[in-house]
Amino acid sequence: MLAVILSLVMMLSLTACAGGKTEFSLDDCGAFLLESIPEPAYGSVSGEWAAFGLARWGGEVPQEWFDSYYEAVENHVAACSGVLDNRKYTEYARVILALTAIGKNPTDVGGYDLVLPLADFEQTIFQGINGPIFALLALDSGSYQIPENTAGTTQATRELYVAYILDHELPGGGWSLAGTEAETDITAMALQALAKYSDRQDVAGAVERALTVLSEQQNENGGYTAYDADSSETVSQVIVALTELGISVEDPRFVKNGNTLKDRLLDFLAEDNGFRHVPEGKTDLIATEQAFYALVALQRAEQGQTSLYDMTDVK
Repeated sequence: MLAVILSLVMMLSLTACAGGKTEFSLDDCGAFLLESIPEPAYGSVSGEWAAFGLARWGGEVPQEWFDSYYEAVENHVAACSGVLDNRKYTEYARVILALTAIGKNPTDVGGYDLVLPLADFEQTIFQGINGPIFALLALDSGSYQIPENTAGTTQATRELYVAYILDHELPGGGWSLAGTEAETDITAMALQALAKYSDRQDVAGAVERALTVLSEQQNENGGYTAYDADSSETVSQVIVALTELGISVEDPRFVKNGNTLKDRLLDFLAEDNGFRHVPEGKTDLIATEQAFYALVALQRAEQGQTSLYDMTDVK
């Protein structure tokens, strides 16, 4: 009897602490986000990405929390007369994604149409490849029609945004904000935007080349070194890219020395159920928001739900 009990204790210990990781629960991480952000606001941190992740999770979030976020967006939009930024149109894309996720209409926020700016092709691409990447993600998240461009510049179309991304593919595959070598984060984000168009031959070729680049860049621990740091955010973006493409994180191309992307991401899990930016760092809210929605993307894939950015399931 004593031998059996000891064996069971050892088995339970291995289950809880395999690989030295803290046992992970999406519920606990969601609770950490809600506790850390009691009053959501307009903005990249403690705002859109938190609302987006929590809404796509489908766990228990008080409706009052989402209502509070929407009120903050309404107030900000009113205060700036609907002009979120004169240069960075990813501001509009980010808000569209969050509002779509929580079931709100981004074409009428206090009387302002936040989709309209994305009809201006030249202004959207002003900040580089980030612009068309997130424009596509935002437009496709709710299958929004692109409004008529009233600015007198080039009328944006999905085809133009896809073409811009393809035209900026690097010779060896992948994408970069400004350099000549593929950047893991930007390449993963480009794949997220192109996933819906991967049945096109030109897109499919670019996708396969980018996947090869991401596989080659992956470290033996399952993660990535990007911008001189072994960061959790980079792992999160690659996970989302794979789930959008319908590729398992256990695909042999993305398992190194027995380590998957999920394995490596959980190495960044802190004791408070948040995530670190770097393995030995402190809990970081940006890292936590991205890790959370990446793990939500994995859960959705495992449960056969629509992908993270495919919000056709939202009422």
